[in-house]
Amino acid sequence: MTIIKINNKQIRKLWLHTNGLAKSPTGALDLMQIIKTLGFVQIDSIQNVTRAHHHILWSRNQNYREHMLDDLLKSKQQIFEHFTHDASILPVEFYPMWQRQFKRKKVQIENYNYFKTMLNKTERQEIKDRIAAEGALSTKAFNTKIKGKKQMWSRPPHKLALDYMWYIGELSTSHRTNFNKYYDLTENIIPKYILDQNITDSKQIDWLCTVALSRLNVGTLKDIKCFWEAVTTEEVKNWATDNPDKYVNIKWQTADGKWLDAVATADIEQKLSELKQPTSKLRIINPFDPAIRDRIRFNNIFGMDYKIEIFVPKEKRKWGYYVYPILEGDKFVGRIELKADRKKSELYVVNFWPDESVNWSAQKHKKLTIELEQFAKFIGVMNVLT
Repeated sequence: MTIIKINNKQIRKLWLHTNGLAKSPTGALDLMQIIKTLGFVQIDSIQNVTRAHHHILWSRNQNYREHMLDDLLKSKQQIFEHFTHDASILPVEFYPMWQRQFKRKKVQIENYNYFKTMLNKTERQEIKDRIAAEGALSTKAFNTKIKGKKQMWSRPPHKLALDYMWYIGELSTSHRTNFNKYYDLTENIIPKYILDQNITDSKQIDWLCTVALSRLNVGTLKDIKCFWEAVTTEEVKNWATDNPDKYVNIKWQTADGKWLDAVATADIEQKLSELKQPTSKLRIINPFDPAIRDRIRFNNIFGMDYKIEIFVPKEKRKWGYYVYPILEGDKFVGRIELKADRKKSELYVVNFWPDESVNWSAQKHKKLTIELEQFAKFIGVMNVLT
């Protein structure tokens, strides 16, 4: 049997198409469809210009506004918040497939010393009783204190307890105010017809692996495992053995010309035949965007060695605190460090690094200026300072 080979030009186009970055970010906004297409949207607290989840959604459609995801979460019924590889927003219809994730997190947390100082079972029930009586509450509604020596990452017992109950599915995120999470009883957040679905563990694994591959289109078994971080390596291997009809073996070409073994969706040849040239619009991409969050995969596909340096001491940073890759067409053509001051209504270009292999013409600089102006408009500031 002939192995399908996907060259680097094709894999770049395919990956951008898969992540909703191949078409122009205009037209009617369907927020739920964007979330479903991506599978999840990672959320992050840092508001350097705008928080990561808002930037990710805006990159797909520039009619998106910052309040829209919060409004969708408040309205309930359509999305929920939990952990994939990190805190994320997911479509509510995925919730039945998350039962095993709640169980996995329960085991992980109960074997993690960090949570040993949380409230006990009786005290946790008292929290749930308060929420049942008063409605959704944030950590500010409680006032337990850290006992003993306070460490950098220490948290009061009530915060650990709220997190624990959230991780295991007893509580769910009701809404966020200025990114502060409000917890409610899960039965008040997730529709009953969703909660009543009882999916076997084997079917959850099958769904998680199948849907991960459909979102990746091309990847290794490790990539499938890492997509949701809700299955083990062994479970993915068993799934692959039991479901040979759901994928094909392929080779794909990296940016430096190497050929890697991987698997792809069974209809990969049709998808490749339908690929179109990505929009030539220049876009500033968030460091937590799903298209680039796997730095090794990102480097293999696009040839950009990238990392986020927010946790790197200033004197050891190679680039900067919050640096964004710049996408044009099917190539990443540079990096830019930005910071916003909303009170002063200003967006600052702290630093800019054009890729040395790319001709940064006057036209390309103009496209960057347009993107910066649109980004500034998105967050409601008037001036771009370069």
